[in-house]
Amino acid sequence: MALFNRILHNSVTDFIICLRNCIFVTIAILSVNTSLAQDNIYGNYFEINLDYKLKDTIPLQPIIDAAKEGDTIILSAGIYAGPITIKQNNIVVDGQGKASINGGGKASVIVINGYGVVLRNLQICNSGGSHNTIDSGVKLVGSHNTVDNCRIKECLFGIDVSQSDSNYLYHNDISSLSRREIALKGDAIRFWWAKGNKVQGNYWHGVRDMVVWYSSGNSFIENKGVGNRYGIHFMYSHNNYIRGNRLLNNSVGVFLMYSERTIMINNTIEGCTGVSGMCLGMKETSSNQILNNKFLYSTEGIHFDVAPFVPEKRNTIQGNEIAFCGAGMFFHTNQTGNDITENYFHDNLSNVIAEGKTASGNFWEANYWDDYQGFDRDGDNVGDTPYDLYNYVGHLWDYNEDVKFFYGSPLLVIFDFLERLAPFSEPKFVLRDKKPQYLRKKK
Repeated sequence: MALFNRILHNSVTDFIICLRNCIFVTIAILSVNTSLAQDNIYGNYFEINLDYKLKDTIPLQPIIDAAKEGDTIILSAGIYAGPITIKQNNIVVDGQGKASINGGGKASVIVINGYGVVLRNLQICNSGGSHNTIDSGVKLVGSHNTVDNCRIKECLFGIDVSQSDSNYLYHNDISSLSRREIALKGDAIRFWWAKGNKVQGNYWHGVRDMVVWYSSGNSFIENKGVGNRYGIHFMYSHNNYIRGNRLLNNSVGVFLMYSERTIMINNTIEGCTGVSGMCLGMKETSSNQILNNKFLYSTEGIHFDVAPFVPEKRNTIQGNEIAFCGAGMFFHTNQTGNDITENYFHDNLSNVIAEGKTASGNFWEANYWDDYQGFDRDGDNVGDTPYDLYNYVGHLWDYNEDVKFFYGSPLLVIFDFLERLAPFSEPKFVLRDKKPQYLRKKK
């Protein structure tokens, strides 16, 4: 009987321990999943750990040349000598987070002419410094290649994608030559006549720009760009998709130049300061959809310069938060053809500035304006009277930078009140929103 009780006790104890471990594992999994759901990973998700004593460099080109199509090359810890060229198709080079390929300051470190090549878990460093030859960490010439979880540093350009399609650039940490000033650095990723590429989870910093030229149908998803000149600069590039990116403290966040049919959704752009600071610049561009973005703490939220270029091809600006900017929107010309609806304007020095005569040629409806002075007596959350924006004396800072020093001062407030009460001259009519939101709709 004692033996039976002891067996029963041990079984129950083992069951409780097993149950407890299962609960702990379940909680851990839920915690990890919740954390991953809440926090995007920008840059490397697999640690690049090069904490080992320096050894003689290992020639890498012979190892590459010996590989056959379909081979996987696993590099052990060490420093490998570049530059190298990969001509075979469908080979994988995996550095396991412990291998560094050093270009020795010559040309591009890795040139891929093959198709279906995968570079993974590598440090790629020390390219040449020539803009003429576009010296890069990785130069893609073939298509359907992948650069995954690599750290690219001390390379003039990070990844050059030239006449190369359907490549995948995932979770790379990219910076340029630290010894150069920003105007003389290279670009994090440079697209030239390339289409159907996917750029996701990358982190670029300490570079000049990230550029997309003559390239269509590319996706830029959940990347992070910090402290550069242009976060992403599009030129003559159509049908691109930009979602969930964080572009912080760049001179310009996103610039659409002669580029049409862009979809830009759920991005956060902030800290674009200085004379040319703008979260989004639109120059001679049409048929774009700018949806549910945050444009914050910048000189300008959105800058319009002949946009849309073709009035019939309207731009849709909807559901964006535009806040804490010098100008929420700045219209360089008497522009027409933008549908501007359901945006959230608040805490800007000026919500809208029209450098030309007016911005009323656009369609304004259902926006929230923090300076709206009407009522909502029927409770439908639509202002009983339209939101009319005029430029009075209080907006002299739109044209004279020195006047901004007095913004919020009692003297300027009095002048603004008197001008509205009994205008000394006809105020400048900027826009009318016939159905302004009375209270901000929370999403």
